[in-house]
Amino acid sequence: MREEEMYKTTVRIFGEPYTIKGAVTPEHMEEVASIVNERMEQISRKAPHLSVAKIAVLASFHLAHDLMKLQEDYDDLIKLLEDSHSSKTTNP
Repeated sequence: MREEEMYKTTVRIFGEPYTIKGAVTPEHMEEVASIVNERMEQISRKAPHLSVAKIAVLASFHLAHDLMKLQEDYDDLIKLLEDSHSSKTTNP
């Protein structure tokens, strides 16, 4: 079994550098970091009194909520496709 190629890059999130290592390209890591950074910036603009740690937790919460919503939407679409496919096979 072949091991996945690992990449390493340094990204900036909320002004801090983070060295990230993973099986995705540096461009992908930078895009993810950009999404996290933007969410943290949005929260910071709305609540500038919050600590960086609280901003990070709130950003994580919001991103997890977005992920759950997308997963629910995906599951709904899969069910719709399956229902459509089964109705076509039972009613030619």
